[in-house]
Amino acid sequence: MSKIKVLTKEEISKIKTIKEDFQILVGQVGEVEIGIMNLKKRKKELEKELETIQQKEIDVAKELENKYGKGNISLETGEFTPIE
Repeated sequence: MSKIKVLTKEEISKIKTIKEDFQILVGQVGEVEIGIMNLKKRKKELEKELETIQQKEIDVAKELENKYGKGNISLETGEFTPIE
């Protein structure tokens, strides 16, 4: 049978340090993953806001076209120039 050998305090310390570093890394990876999840959620919210704004733009354009016809609007002067 083999004789049992005992590691030195230094060797045990090295192993413990590696395990602690690994646990810290696992925690950091978890934090990053949670951050990614939150960013994905925020991205979806922003995409919905964009869709809402785009729909408002379409609605206003239709409303103005029904009222004034096709044309161009100067936002600086408020003038409408019909397209012939």
